[in-house]
Formats: sequence, structure tokens, C-alpha cells
Amino acid sequence: MADIAATASRVRPRRPLSVFETWPCWLFYAPIPFLWLYLALRHRGLTLPVLANTAAPWSGFLGESKSEGLALLGPTGRLHFAPGASFRSNASGDRHDNGLRARAAMHEAGLEFPVVAKPDVGQNGAGVKIIRDGNALDGWLSAFPRDTKAILQKYIGDEGEAGVFYVRRPRETHGRVVSLTLKYLPHVKGDGVSTLRELILRDRRARHVAPLYFVRHRGRLDRVVPSGERVRLVSVGNHCRGAIFKNGARHITPRMEAAFDTIAREIPGFCFGRFDVKFPTLRDLEQGKSFTILEINGGDAEMTHIWDADETLGRAYTTLFRQYRIAFEIGAENRARGYRPVAVRAFLAAWLRNRARLKAYSPEE
Repeated sequence: MADIAATASRVRPRRPLSVFETWPCWLFYAPIPFLWLYLALRHRGLTLPVLANTAAPWSGFLGESKSEGLALLGPTGRLHFAPGASFRSNASGDRHDNGLRARAAMHEAGLEFPVVAKPDVGQNGAGVKIIRDGNALDGWLSAFPRDTKAILQKYIGDEGEAGVFYVRRPRETHGRVVSLTLKYLPHVKGDGVSTLRELILRDRRARHVAPLYFVRHRGRLDRVVPSGERVRLVSVGNHCRGAIFKNGARHITPRMEAAFDTIAREIPGFCFGRFDVKFPTLRDLEQGKSFTILEINGGDAEMTHIWDADETLGRAYTTLFRQYRIAFEIGAENRARGYRPVAVRAFLAAWLRNRARLKAYSPEE
């Protein structure tokens, strides 16, 4: 883990945040509907990005089940995937029964604490939490929506974390890694005098997104942090929760591409998406070995290196526009191969249901 710590210590962008990093989502993504409409007119199909992956669990826009998609992993992918189990919360909201269901799923899968709990259908880290004991599990379940499927996954302690974006045209034999985002979990170090709140407000970057950290640490903000003690401000590598993202394009290697290409080609109909992984060292990731897949995101995945603080708004939009263009082009190719796009009304209904579902999940704490 030494190289991860060394690299993290050098994550000192020219500015603490990009110009657009704290913009509300509606403002940053405002051009996307116009781009979508332009591409839809150009390719004669409003819902073509759903066909970027032809197996339903990977379309990415319609609230697909993560567990159903992961069941399609091939032998290589299963070797790299973090073990997990799924269960459905009861319709009555009975906390005791939900606890029994969760523990039974953990026992059957051979899981022990700590685990990562997440919704089976989710996005942007909504509802994700590291669970370290039974009491924490019961607390998470008490806020989890009724009659909803959840996943409990082995917690992977490797320090390195990344988002690996993969693309393969349907006519191509092999795909490629087109984006690599290195993720770092920020921390502050105590001085024996300052409270956690003061340390956050004093940090060059953390003070700009302090509300994110204040929510997570609301019960200990006024505690004086002992000298030398490191307090991790966020425990999940998600930009929306305050993790630091860095463009890792220079670390993409042929061996890495070959490893992810093998895994992706074993998945039926998978051409476009992002692998979220953990790894012991950057060298391991570059060589395409010893990494663990935490999650795979399909058609609605994002090339998350745009959230590097050193990215400009122009480069970020260039990347986003390229991403949507590729999704439409792959969708059009798959339509030409005989696949039928989903109807616009069904697409919008599913999208709205998914947005409503995400609001019901508690944030990671």
C-alpha cells in the first residue's frame, strides 16, 4: 500500500476544486438534454443508449438489478468480484425479521463483518454504508425501504480504488479502457487542540465541501482530535460523498486493458460501462492483476475523471459529449443487428421510478 499512500500524498491539484465541482447537478448537466436530442435526431432513435449493452441488466438507465447483472459474469469476472449476497426486506418493515434475513444471507455466502451494504438498484452512492457489526446492520435496515432488494458485500480493505471505463464496438473483437479515475478518501490529522469541525474548515479542499463531511460526522464535530490521529472524512469512493477523483489516464496499460477486456467479453451483450475496483498497489492495477471488482455500471455510467479538480469545464464537457456520442453509436449499431430500442414512454416511466427510489435511500455515513 506504500505507493497508494505516496501517490495520495501528491494529490495536490493546482486548485482545491474545479470551477464546476460544486455546481448543482441541474446546472452542470443542463446541456445534456439538448445533446441527447441532437444525437437522437442524428441516429433516429431517442432511447438508443439503452442498447449500448444488449443484456437488460446492463442498459443502465431503467433501474436494473445489480445482482441480476452480476449473475451474468463469466469465470474470469467471478474470480475478481468481491463476494456478496442479496436479500429482500420485508413488506411490513419488521426490523427483527429484516435482521434475520440479512444475517441468513451473510451466513449462506460465508460473509463476516465488516460488509458493505447497498441497494440492489442504486446510483451515486445512495444508500451505501460500511457495516462493521450487527448493531450497525440493524440501524441501516431500519432506514431501508420496505420490500426492496439489498446487497451485502465483503468489505475490501485495499487502499487503492479506481473507476475503469470500458468501451467495445459491437463489430470489434476487443475493447479498450478509455478512462481511468483514481479515487482517494480524504482525511484530516489531529493536533490535540482543534476540533474535527475546525480541522475540516482549515483544510485547503475540505472546507469547500464541508457540508458533506458535517453530515457524516455530525455526532463528533466538536470533539478535539488527538495529536497525530487521522480521521477519514469519507469511507466510500464516491465523488458525491466527498471522495477525491484524479485522472489516471497515464496509468492505463495494455495489460490492464487486456484484463478488463477479457472480463467484459465474457458478459453477454456488454460493450459500454465502468468497473469500480479496489487494488493493493498501482503496479498491480497497471499489470491487470490482484484487483477486486466492487461494482459494474452499465449504460448510464460516467467517465468520472471529469471530476479531477484540474479539469476545465471545456474538457469535462468534451468528455461527456464523447461518452454520449459513443453510447448512441453503439446503440445504433446494435439496432442494425436486430435489437429493438425500448419505447420512449416506457423509458421515461422507468427513469422516473428509479429517481423516486433513489430518494428513499439514506446517504452513506
